Amino acid sequence: MGFIDETLDMDNNKDFVLRLKSIIDTAIDGIITIGVEGIVESMNPAAANIFGYEENEVLGKNIKQLMPEPYHSSHDDYLKNYKETRKAHIIGVGREVIGLKKDGTLFPFRLAVSEVLLNDRVIYTGIIHDLTEVKKAKDEILKLNKELESKIIERTYELENAVNKLLSSNSKLESEIETRKETEQKYQQSQLELETALQKEKELGELKTRFVSMASHEFRTPLASILSSASLIGKYEYTEDQEKREKHVNRIKSSINNLTGILNDFLSLSKLEEGMIEVQYENFSIVDLIISVKEDLLQGKRKDRIIKLNFNDITTIESDQRIMKNILFNVMSNALKYSDEEVHVELKIENNVLNIKISDTGLGIPKEEQKHLFTRFFRASNANNIQGTGLGLNIVKRYVELLNGSISFTSEESKGTTFTIQLPR
Repeated sequence: MGFIDETLDMDNNKDFVLRLKSIIDTAIDGIITIGVEGIVESMNPAAANIFGYEENEVLGKNIKQLMPEPYHSSHDDYLKNYKETRKAHIIGVGREVIGLKKDGTLFPFRLAVSEVLLNDRVIYTGIIHDLTEVKKAKDEILKLNKELESKIIERTYELENAVNKLLSSNSKLESEIETRKETEQKYQQSQLELETALQKEKELGELKTRFVSMASHEFRTPLASILSSASLIGKYEYTEDQEKREKHVNRIKSSINNLTGILNDFLSLSKLEEGMIEVQYENFSIVDLIISVKEDLLQGKRKDRIIKLNFNDITTIESDQRIMKNILFNVMSNALKYSDEEVHVELKIENNVLNIKISDTGLGIPKEEQKHLFTRFFRASNANNIQGTGLGLNIVKRYVELLNGSISFTSEESKGTTFTIQLPR
């Protein structure tokens, strides 16, 4: 039985050894074993292939032949020191080292060394994993990374240049847009100024036309009357013709007064245009002033007309009496001129503001023409046959504004007009 058991053990060991050798020989990593003196005892085909040797070229040789300097010269000392001190620097620790191939090529590999107690002696097993392809791939990746970084830097630079050019173009474009806007604004302003100038020229032309029309009528009529009366007076040679002479003399006087009134309007307008009229404030009775204007207006042919006054215990005001008289005379005169009925004048003070209302029940002003009422030389279409220059209300409005006041009106054709003048007391 003992012999049979020993035979079985030997068979088992042999089988184990064969299997182990098969594993080592087919391993993709190199496996080398050495003795304590550094002599190579075994090398699998992978290790031989890695270093470029035949197995018999390495077996029995010192392992340091596979090492470049300075490892080649120091390896024996390392083994000796380890044997004496048992302080390992490589054994039991995997690390990356440099190997020396048969053709002198250096290459990187991963080395894991372990110490093995085999029967009565110690051997060292080294497992070698070639890192050549890994390093090559890593170097390629690093190269690609550097190239990529270089490309990124280059593209970033190009992008910065493109952005700077774009910003510069945008800046130029914005400047051009701003310049264009300014040009368009100047053009629009010029167009507006041109349109305003053309409108003023048109208004001036219309003004000139109205002036010529008014002047030809308002000057020609009294002048013709003066010429006619003067010619007739020359024919009345006898004393009994005195009444006829006086009649024509009065006609001449009336015509001269009309011409004087027209010239006075022109003179007032000219002074207002040139800013030559200065306001001179003084205290005076507004009631007395209106009564005085009423008496002046109701002389001669108008003495049978009626102007009704309505005062509200108003005494004195502080204003320019001369300008006030011109305002009142003009507006009240118009009321008498365009109405055959009574003219009403009402005065009252509210919140320290003098309110004067002058109303008539005459022709009224056509609604579509009311916006032109204070325009120079304007005559309503229903008043063309009534004497007038069309300057009076324009002058009145300017006078009222000189006194820091306002003038407004309401009117309905064929029913009359009411003017409201408001002045600080």
